[in-house]
Amino acid sequence: MTDVLTPVLTDNWDADRSWTLASYESRGGYGALKTALGKTPDDIITAVKDSGLRGRGGAGFPTGMKWSFIPQDNPNPKYLVVNADESEPGTCKDIPLMMASPHTLVEGVIISSYAIRANKAFIYVRGEVLHVIRRLQRAVQEAYLAGHLGQNIHGSGYDLDLVVHAGAGAYICGEETALLDSLEGRRGQPRLRPPFPAVAGLYASPTVINNVESIASVPSIIGNGAQWFSSMGTEKSKGFGIFSLSGHVAKPGQYEAPLGITLRKLIELAGGMRNGHQLKFWTPGGSSTPLLTAEHLDVPLDFEGVGEAGSMLGTRALQLFDETTCVVRAVLRWTEFYKHESCGKCTPCREGTWWLTQTLARLEKGQGSAEDLDLLLDQCDNILGRSFCALGDGATSPITSSIQYFREEYLAHLEQGGCPFDPAASAVFAREGANA
Repeated sequence: MTDVLTPVLTDNWDADRSWTLASYESRGGYGALKTALGKTPDDIITAVKDSGLRGRGGAGFPTGMKWSFIPQDNPNPKYLVVNADESEPGTCKDIPLMMASPHTLVEGVIISSYAIRANKAFIYVRGEVLHVIRRLQRAVQEAYLAGHLGQNIHGSGYDLDLVVHAGAGAYICGEETALLDSLEGRRGQPRLRPPFPAVAGLYASPTVINNVESIASVPSIIGNGAQWFSSMGTEKSKGFGIFSLSGHVAKPGQYEAPLGITLRKLIELAGGMRNGHQLKFWTPGGSSTPLLTAEHLDVPLDFEGVGEAGSMLGTRALQLFDETTCVVRAVLRWTEFYKHESCGKCTPCREGTWWLTQTLARLEKGQGSAEDLDLLLDQCDNILGRSFCALGDGATSPITSSIQYFREEYLAHLEQGGCPFDPAASAVFAREGANA
């Protein structure tokens, strides 16, 4: 069964002190950097394009194409910014990667910066994960001492400075333009586009913003070749990815496999659902993606397959819930998160997430009426496509999909006067039914 896994980014996680430079180099680390410095920047961009690597942060935009958008005739400096602000509920792949093997990311940053001709790069890390920040800072220090960063890297004439920047702990800063505002010292709020970051990003200069896993995948592409990478995955979703399994599964954790693997196969690799229980619903890409059910166990986990099923692959944060979970309560908790984390810039998200929480809380308590389901959908409709950035849209996804698949469970809350998964509420309902 384990032959379906493709440990590349996770291959050295079990090594002794895997986060150190010595351990990383003992397994061939920074070999891809030396290969890259022997090529032209355009050769690197072409290789990443040919590999078919798509952004691993959620949107799935072709990485090499994004790099090629940088106008090289612009006299301003070019910047590479790594989005390491991983803070959506259920998303937990970038932080383990940076903890276990920070040099994989650092090497990817150097090669990627060389490709887009940037001499300054930033890793923007979620501020709460201080242990990750310290580990990255030490890895960057080691890279400077070894000559992988700084002036005239390995005699190539290429210079690069890398800064690890700690954010202030805001979910909105995972949105790339809000991240840029935060990096510049302002309140993190999304920008109006155009202009796009490739033209006017950090400090109004051409900027590439990529997810941690996207950049960390670059050394393996340069080291093994574009064809090697594209031989894995599916026709339109090439390569491998880290699938984060959490929730009611026997062995939660990170499973690195080719895109296109199914959840059924991943659950088998993870030892199945917890003993005596069955899958009820799950998220394919974090809490901002429409949830799916046990009917979708055999959907290929690639961008196209999950899209055809009505959801999004997103960050491959697979949260699995069994039949003991109240879907209404789960969706309410997610919505409370989005309400709390709304940056407040636009009315649909700022006001809409508050009203969504009020309506959901009323339903979860068994109050209100069946018309509240239509009210919820109407509220979602007034947010979707009308918020300033995609994070407002994401707040509606678990609500609309849960009503689509579990409308009867919402109605059961109203019939029982509370959550049917709450023993106290069920006992009250049973007594009232007996008395009737």
